[in-house]
Amino acid sequence: MSDPILRVEDIQKYYGNKGSLTKAVDHISFTVGKGEFLGIMGPSGSGKTTLLNCISTIDTVSSGHIFIDGRDVTALHGGKLADFRGRRLGFIFQDFNLLDTLTARENIALALSIAGEKPAAIRKRVQETAAALNITDVLDKYPYQMSGGQQQRIAAARAVITDPAMVLADEPTGALDSHSARMLLTMLTELNRRLEATILMVTHDAFSASYCRRILFIKDGRLFHELNRGGAGRKEFFARILEVVSALGGEQSDLL
Repeated sequence: MSDPILRVEDIQKYYGNKGSLTKAVDHISFTVGKGEFLGIMGPSGSGKTTLLNCISTIDTVSSGHIFIDGRDVTALHGGKLADFRGRRLGFIFQDFNLLDTLTARENIALALSIAGEKPAAIRKRVQETAAALNITDVLDKYPYQMSGGQQQRIAAARAVITDPAMVLADEPTGALDSHSARMLLTMLTELNRRLEATILMVTHDAFSASYCRRILFIKDGRLFHELNRGGAGRKEFFARILEVVSALGGEQSDLL
């Protein structure tokens, strides 16, 4: 196996002081290989979102190290950290976060423009990414002129346009109805398979998690269990996930 894209080494994140210490993340270690689609599950308050915030460099660890694409992001600060986040991490949000005053093409190209890429290179990259996600016909439309599914794909194109080491998604189906959620999860699968994007998705929902290839379960800030999909179909994997969720005592699925 080649070097992992993500290596989390014995990280802790705690709040408060010795008199009242809360450990949101408690000695967690794991790796993610290139091209993996990893899910992180756990009930509310388990520490899964705090873990994602540390990996995404939005929050800092109290101890331990996080390596992304060979760089120790826990040692980066200020402009270097912001530059790394912008170039090497992609984000997919619940509400897409598209800019209404920009066309789809401009929304997708924004990160490359900020990075100072040459216009010709930007046009080529946008066209290639749009073709891979089947959205070339809406590139000159504004978000309000698109369907929800098209907006999702524009947001996904924006997330992968810089060829990031990882795409991070925090409860991406949380605000969606069941049809839109399925569309988004199918799109994430396409990103993973067709563009070989490495995806890390945090979710409390077993149906959403069943689209992943591997799942880490978090309980009380610690790793509780790991499931590998292997050759199982999605429905079979879903049933296995529900067994672990039941053992965790957490929610099962919004989409059952």
